[in-house]
Amino acid sequence: MAAPSHRRSLRSRRVLVITAAAVAAGVGAGVVVLNANAGTVDLYHQTLAAKDGWASSGAGTTGGAKADAAHTFTVSTRAELVKALGSATDTAPRIIKVKGTIDANTNDAGKKVTCADYAAGTGYSLSSYLKAYDPAVYGRSKLPSGAQEKARAAAQTKQAKNIVFRVPANTSVVGVPGTAAGISGGMLQIQNVDNVIVRNLSFAATEDCFPQWDPTDGEDGNWNSAYDSVTLRGATHVWADHNSFTDAPHLDSANRKYYGREYQIHDGALDITKSSDLVTVSRNRFTDHDKTMLIGSSDSEPAGRLRVSLHHNVWKGIVQRAPLTRVGQVHIYNNYYDVTTLDGYATQYSINSRAKAQVVAEDNYWKVPVGGKVARLLSGDGTGSVKGSGNLVNGTVTDVVAAYNAAASKKLKTTVNWTPTLTSGLETSAKNLPTTLATTTGAGVLK
Repeated sequence: MAAPSHRRSLRSRRVLVITAAAVAAGVGAGVVVLNANAGTVDLYHQTLAAKDGWASSGAGTTGGAKADAAHTFTVSTRAELVKALGSATDTAPRIIKVKGTIDANTNDAGKKVTCADYAAGTGYSLSSYLKAYDPAVYGRSKLPSGAQEKARAAAQTKQAKNIVFRVPANTSVVGVPGTAAGISGGMLQIQNVDNVIVRNLSFAATEDCFPQWDPTDGEDGNWNSAYDSVTLRGATHVWADHNSFTDAPHLDSANRKYYGREYQIHDGALDITKSSDLVTVSRNRFTDHDKTMLIGSSDSEPAGRLRVSLHHNVWKGIVQRAPLTRVGQVHIYNNYYDVTTLDGYATQYSINSRAKAQVVAEDNYWKVPVGGKVARLLSGDGTGSVKGSGNLVNGTVTDVVAAYNAAASKKLKTTVNWTPTLTSGLETSAKNLPTTLATTTGAGVLK
């Protein structure tokens, strides 16, 4: 739960209220601070409420709520964001207010940086890379190696230094209302730190200029990219709330093909990997994306972590991984899945449980087009579990697990080894989710 001492100190300086309108908009998921002078909600000091998902466990998630004036920043450019984040090892509480859209592909002076700029001086060229690793010549039994692969990796490293933003512990990164706040082309990396809040931000166009060819990935090989819009790696106590994620403006339909495979420049939207733990993802909008959310980076992740709650999110135009879960205890409730094809993104499945993951999926709503198969809403490897209840498909209560198992050779287990208790805000009927979540999720709705 939120730190009691901090909440007491806030009461001595401000009036605390939770209005009915705030709750309807999802703001009731945290402490609502009303500025006594301006009469406006202070989003920047809000903390995750008690019992609001796994991130409220233990000491809770307070982010940078205790930041002093020296560690409170308003940023509008990439250079300002880098300066405000400071060192990834600095644990002093900080609040970063993002005003407007920050283009990650700019230099310190604000000038646009292109893929050609990242490649300059490395010796990399796509045409040379394609010639060097053509499966007809190079084969399909091993990853690329040699001069062009080294050059590709060097160019990718240059891009990473520019677009990857390391978030330190005890930090809140929050979009300023009314400014179209967000990050274009960048990645927030929350790695091996505790207590981070990310709210009210739009993430778009996170693109890898230099995907790697892997001829061993699947039967035909695949192009794999490196950057998620937000990535958690070994992170704990993270609250991601009221954000929007999209591939736009470059959708996958515009991707080229090489070696007969899509040249995929997008990776995940919000990935939770490397034994991250105690995470709540609430009231976000995920649209126009393929591999959207990965929970657990490999089937061999150690047990006891990867505890994640996903609630009141909208998933629309999502191909897969909404989410893909491994190993952990994952609670998925009150989400709205629209699996009609959008902008060329056709759903393969929504929830995948594998590697002994223990998923509780309850009171979610799926909109399925005419001819769509309920059996394809879930997926698994035969070792994962999904305990489902109260889920609706086109307004009708449906046992989505039974539907999947009736058609699958690798069946999902239907019992789990845990019972969710951190369920503040759980609605026991999903029937109104398509309507209520339409105006209360994503960036820009918090005021």
